[in-house]
Amino acid sequence: MIQATDIWIIVAYLAGTVIIGLLLRKRAQQSKDDYLLGGKSLPWYMLGLSNASGMFDISGTMWLVALTVVYGMKSIWIPWLWPVFNQVFLMVYLSAWLRRSNVTTGAEWILFRFHDGKGGKWSHTIIVVFAILSCLGFLAYGFIGLGKFVEIFIPWEWVSPYLPFDLPEAYIPHFYGIIFTLFTVFYTIMGGMSGIVWTDLLQYTIMTVSAIAIGYIAWNALGSHTLETPEGWLDPFFGWKLDLDWSGIITEMNGKIASDGYSLFGIFFMLMAFKGILASLAGPAPNYDMQKILSTKSPREAAKMSAFVNVALLPARYLMIGGFAVLAILFYDQLQLESAGVIDFERILPSAISQFVPTGLLGLLLAGLLAAFMSTFAGTLNAAQAYLVNDIYLKYFNKHAGARQIRRINYLTGILVVTVSVILGFFVQDVNSILQWIVSALYGSYVISNVLKWHWWRFNGEGYFWGMLSGIIPALIFPMVTDMLDLYYFPVILVISLLGSIIGTYSAPPTDEETLKNFYKQVNPWGFWKPVYQKVIAEDPEFEKNRNFKRDMFNVAIGIVAQTLLVVVPLYLIMREEIPLFISLGLLAACLMILKRNWWDKVGKNG
Repeated sequence: MIQATDIWIIVAYLAGTVIIGLLLRKRAQQSKDDYLLGGKSLPWYMLGLSNASGMFDISGTMWLVALTVVYGMKSIWIPWLWPVFNQVFLMVYLSAWLRRSNVTTGAEWILFRFHDGKGGKWSHTIIVVFAILSCLGFLAYGFIGLGKFVEIFIPWEWVSPYLPFDLPEAYIPHFYGIIFTLFTVFYTIMGGMSGIVWTDLLQYTIMTVSAIAIGYIAWNALGSHTLETPEGWLDPFFGWKLDLDWSGIITEMNGKIASDGYSLFGIFFMLMAFKGILASLAGPAPNYDMQKILSTKSPREAAKMSAFVNVALLPARYLMIGGFAVLAILFYDQLQLESAGVIDFERILPSAISQFVPTGLLGLLLAGLLAAFMSTFAGTLNAAQAYLVNDIYLKYFNKHAGARQIRRINYLTGILVVTVSVILGFFVQDVNSILQWIVSALYGSYVISNVLKWHWWRFNGEGYFWGMLSGIIPALIFPMVTDMLDLYYFPVILVISLLGSIIGTYSAPPTDEETLKNFYKQVNPWGFWKPVYQKVIAEDPEFEKNRNFKRDMFNVAIGIVAQTLLVVVPLYLIMREEIPLFISLGLLAACLMILKRNWWDKVGKNG
C-alpha cells in the first residue's frame, strides 16, 4: 500500500516538472523554432534519451507486461504491430533523409516534396488531418492507461470524501487521468520542446533506476521459487499455431489468448512483418518521433539519435517488464485483477507494483511511471501543436504573426487538443482497443502514400491526397462494422489506399520539375528517380547518386536482429536462463561489430 514517503516522492517529481517548465519558458518564447524544435540546438544523445523516455509510456508498459505474462518469450514479436523496428530504418537512413529537408513539421515536408500547387495543398491538408487524428488517438490512449494505473494506488474511497460529487466506477480512471494531465499540459505549454527534453531526462533516470531495482527483485525471487509456465513459454520461436496451454497452471490465460486473436500465430506474424516493413519504409508518422528527428542539429545526428533510442529504451524497459512478468506469475494468486466483475489483464502491472515493491522504491517507481505517461503525452501534444500552429494558423490565417501572437495560439491549441483528447478518452474501452486501431487501422491508411513519396518520382500531391483519404475513411468505418482484429483488415485498407494513390497520381500532371530536382538534390533518396536524376546530372555533373540501397537493407536486417536481442537479453537475464543469455550476448556483439563498420563509420556520408 502506498505510504506517506511514496506520496512525497511523487509530489517532489511533479513539482520538478513545474519548475522545469517555468525555467525554460523564456527560451521557448524566443521563436517558433525554439518552441517547437528547441532551436535545433539540442545534442543528439539528449534527444535520443528524450525519445526513449517518451516511448517508455505507462499504457504501453501495462500492455507489454500483460503480453509477457501470457505469451512469455513469444511476446517479443507482438510489438512488431507498432512496428518497433521502424527505429532501425530511421537509424540506418530515413532520419538522415528527413532531417536534410530542414523543415519544421511533416506537413511542411509535404510542401517541400510536392510544391505549393493544388496537389501540394491537398496533400498538406490530408497529412494535417492524419497528424491530428493520430495525436488525438495517442493522447486518449495514454490518458486511459494512466487512469487505470492510478486507480490501483489511490482508491476512490480515499478521495471521494473530499469532493463535492461522486462518480460511477467506470469513470474513476478518467478523473485521475484529468488531474495528472493538467501537470503535463503546464510544462509542455510553458517550456516547449526544451522543457519536454529536460523533463524526459529526469523521467528516464527515475525509470532506469526503478527498472534495475525491479529486475533484481524478480531475479532474487526466482532464486527461491519455481516459475510454472506452459511448454514453449521460454522459447521465442513458433510454428503456425501458438500452442500455449495454461490449463492447470493459470487457466484464465487461455481465455486471454483466444480473445486477443493471436492463436494462429504464423499468419499473425507474417501480417505483422509485412505491415511493419511497409510502415517502416514509409518513414516516421507525424508525431513526437518525427519532431525529435527534425529537432536535431544535422542529418548525421538525426541518425545517431534514432540509434540511441533503441540502446537507451529496450534493455531498461525489458528489465522492468520481465521483472514484473516473473513476479506476476510467481505470485499470481495475490494479484487482484478483477475490475467491474471481469478479469482485466492490463491491471497486472499496477497490481504487481502494489504487491511487490517496497516503500520508497514504490514512490520512485510511481513517479517514474507517471512521468512516462507525462512524457508521451507531452511529446504528442507538442506535435499536435506544431501542426495546428505551423500548418494551419500560420499558413492560412496569420502568416506574419509576431512572437506574442504565436505564443498565445500555442497556449490555446494546447488546451484545445487536451480537451478533445480527454473527451475521446471517455469513449475508449481499454488500452489495447485503441492501440490496435492506431497501429493497424489508422496507420494502414498512412503506409502506401508515404512509401511512394520517398521512392517514386511520378507520385504527386493528388496521388498522396487520394491515397491517404481512401485509407483513412475505411480505417474509421471498419471498427464500427466488424469485430475482427484490426491487423486482419490492414491488407484491405492497403489495397484501397494503393488504388487511390495510383488513380490520383495519373489524374494530374507530375509535380513541378524544379520542386522535384530541388527535393532530389537535397534529400538524395534511392528509388525510382531516373528522369529526375538525368535532369539533375545534366545541370550538375558532380552530383553523386545515392547507390546505398543494398548496404542500407543489409544494415536494416542486422539492426532488426540486434534490436530483438536487446529485448531478449534482459528477459533471459531475469529468468536465469544462462545458456540462451550467453548465446544472445554473443550474437548481439557480432551484430554491433558489423554495424560499427558498415553503418556508424559511414552514417551521413554519401547518402
